Amino acid sequence: MRGGTSALWRAYSNLAATSASRYLDTMITFRRAQASDLPDIVAMLADDPLGAGREDASLPLAQGYVDAFNAIDADPNQLLAVAVEGGEVIGTLQISFLAGLSHKGAWRGQIEAVRVAGHRRSGRRQADDRMGDRCVPGARLRPRPVDHRQVARGRAPLL
Repeated sequence: MRGGTSALWRAYSNLAATSASRYLDTMITFRRAQASDLPDIVAMLADDPLGAGREDASLPLAQGYVDAFNAIDADPNQLLAVAVEGGEVIGTLQISFLAGLSHKGAWRGQIEAVRVAGHRRSGRRQADDRMGDRCVPGARLRPRPVDHRQVARGRAPLL
């Protein structure tokens, strides 16, 4: 990473790797995804109305998923995170850090592919929002980030 942001990224990575939060009344830990998490991640991607038509969670996984995971994992501007409870992967999201000229050269954290296992979804406040809320504060370590979850929904940024 260029321009002095590597220390911020390391701090964020440490936060994401070691954080724990009360989530749906149980202890959930968040960490960087590992290759062994890939089947669970793809299953969550396939378990929604949009993903059902485009994802394939059958084993062995398509090589494209493995190649994409390896590319994401090798890129210091990407964070593929999982939420884990009792050894079970129950959520995932990806944060892409983007450099921009706007806002005096601010870095932005674009959050995408937020999924929560079907048996952990809530009818009250959506569980994916809760998981995103937990990860967004870590993105504040970068100068003036923008939460694109809110921008995409037509609301003002949270940060």
